[in-house]
Amino acid sequence: MRLKDLPTHERPRERALASGVEALADRELLALLLGSGAPGSDAVDLAGRLIARHGGLYDLARAAPAELVAHAGVGPAKAARVCAAFQLGHRASRPPPARRAVASTAALAAVAAPHLRGLRAERVIVIVCDGGGTVLRAGPFSPAMGDGTSDGSPLSVRELLAHVLRCGGSAFGLAHNHPDGNPEPSRADRQVTHRVQEAAGLVGLRFLDHVIVTEKSWRRVEPGLGS
Repeated sequence: MRLKDLPTHERPRERALASGVEALADRELLALLLGSGAPGSDAVDLAGRLIARHGGLYDLARAAPAELVAHAGVGPAKAARVCAAFQLGHRASRPPPARRAVASTAALAAVAAPHLRGLRAERVIVIVCDGGGTVLRAGPFSPAMGDGTSDGSPLSVRELLAHVLRCGGSAFGLAHNHPDGNPEPSRADRQVTHRVQEAAGLVGLRFLDHVIVTEKSWRRVEPGLGS
């Protein structure tokens, strides 16, 4: 049976408007984002197959648009809508950064973790704070580690410090993820931390710390230049 053949009160959109989105099943919610089905199936059927293919909503929420487009009946527009909706939900779950303060390495990790967990690629997060440790801004920094810069460094310290100053910060911390789940800092991680710590002192900024965040844990990166 097609959606338009269902009684009006049984259609996902009408039920959402009448009873609230809380009343809808997962596949009905996803169907509203998809908007339409595929040949031989309606939007709810397509949504159910998409959820099943990824093993549930948790993994579906972490799928890249290209992965969704590979599913029959899901084009670029549908994939973009679904990924955008999951990203909005992810962002909405974070407390406003300005309401938090960083008084310890653990607090730094707690601010960074929502930005990093669930990612499949490595990302660098900069937490910019005022003199009292209150977070002014927390978000991705580019170029990220591994992208490379003109001087061969995996992270441009000059651009990083300029970013902190543009945000009006007096202090800042760094965090990045290890998608493989291993929180052990690499030699490059320690070298970057050492360079950032030294450069921050030269321009009068307080470097709070650098942490690695995984899905289940975090670890401080000790600055160093050795192996």
